[in-house]
Amino acid sequence: MTAKSLVLLHGWALNLRVFDALVTRLDAWSKRADGVPLAISRLDLPGHGRALEPAAIHHHDAACGWDIGLTAAHLLQQMPPRCVLLGWSLGAKLAMEIAAQAPERIAGLVLVSPTPRFAIAADWPYGAAPEVLDALAGHLRDDYRRTISEFLGLQVRGSAHAQETLASLRAALLAQGECSPEVLLRSLKLLHKVDQRPRLPLIQSPTLVIAGQYDRVVHPRASQALAELIRGARFEEIPRCGHAPFLSHAHEFCGLLEDFLRGLAP
Repeated sequence: MTAKSLVLLHGWALNLRVFDALVTRLDAWSKRADGVPLAISRLDLPGHGRALEPAAIHHHDAACGWDIGLTAAHLLQQMPPRCVLLGWSLGAKLAMEIAAQAPERIAGLVLVSPTPRFAIAADWPYGAAPEVLDALAGHLRDDYRRTISEFLGLQVRGSAHAQETLASLRAALLAQGECSPEVLLRSLKLLHKVDQRPRLPLIQSPTLVIAGQYDRVVHPRASQALAELIRGARFEEIPRCGHAPFLSHAHEFCGLLEDFLRGLAP
């Protein structure tokens, strides 16, 4: 049986090493009789880990935020001709844009802790207040390392196995390299300004949306509302789970992912 290509996109401030344990687990499953053969690849987002940040994705203006369409197109150039695409947090936002931009390239879409809009609005009660996002940008400028440390802690707050999950996030950050504050500010501006709700009906691939019950970064109702805007999407919420379910609840997460991969047409 031909192996399915599976591409993984990580979240803001992290890098591809955050998926180490998930890749090990999926690789073992893919070799079992009940598994699906997989060819797994993972990409560092621009300026994260060991990836360069092309000036084109922020229009050659260092003060400008990432353009989501250009950033998605940059990642598409590094992906197989057709694949299952898994994105987590910021990676999920980019995965949604990729699936809307090039539906023929995406055989299946897995969105982990996603939201189409980070900022609150009159018709979107699940986001953060603009002043919260502005304060995060200010903290990045004033004390970069403390801000990133606090953000990692926020991702595991309320979750079972919080300390083990936090240790995994910190280990990934050290293993592949930190982002510069400038890259984080430019990618944060993308999170601040982009509303993807009008793009979601363009997604044509089978879609699985996974949220954590106690996620303190993205409200699980935001992920559920997102799933309702994608035709045929399946929504799953993992109990007692924070923002990184593939780390804190690997067994439950992989069960959902493996079931989804089995169900995709050959």
